[in-house]
Amino acid sequence: MNVTDAVMSRRSIRSFTDQPVDPEVLRRVLDKARWAPSGCNYQPWEAHVVTGEPLKRLQEAMLASEMQNPQEYSFSEPDKSPQHKARLQAVGAKMYGTLQIAREDTKARGDFSRQNIVSFGAPVLLLNYIRRSFGPPQWSDVGMWLQTIMLLLREEGLDSCPQEWMSLYAKVLKREIGVSDEDYVLFTGLAIGYRTEDDAVNTWKRDRAPLDEQITWLGF
Repeated sequence: MNVTDAVMSRRSIRSFTDQPVDPEVLRRVLDKARWAPSGCNYQPWEAHVVTGEPLKRLQEAMLASEMQNPQEYSFSEPDKSPQHKARLQAVGAKMYGTLQIAREDTKARGDFSRQNIVSFGAPVLLLNYIRRSFGPPQWSDVGMWLQTIMLLLREEGLDSCPQEWMSLYAKVLKREIGVSDEDYVLFTGLAIGYRTEDDAVNTWKRDRAPLDEQITWLGF
């Protein structure tokens, strides 16, 4: 698989099969991902990779807990921009429309959202956290590392779903995996596994903003 194929075939998968993931494949992917770029070579990423009984215990701990208040961090600031909020609303309309869940059906929407707890059936969960002392440049580095992982997973025939939603249970998750809440922010989960090919939630047509809406060309 070339890079273009990996980029274009990667999508946030929300229905996984129960096929197990070879740990050697995960080790190979994560070993390559170490070479992702980072400012000043800080390499600020850290993570736990969880499967099997430990993963079930994490999921049970979330099911037995309330979402934390206050949130670990705010991921909804773009809602203050009408342009960016419209993109969120458009993708929500497409996804829930595919699932035939009406906008006013708050229970069905909530039930689907709570599938995040079990990572949509993925057999592996990567939990990524970052030191509280780090700033926006290091968060950017972690994003590049995660994207590198997701593309390398596609090269191996695997799929993923980044789950910032996991931060809603950050304290619970950090307690369960033994990571200091005082020292670390839980950034995201990353569900890893094999997509259910025929599930509509994995096949609806995605959109992106036109290139020239986001890029300004000078001197060309």
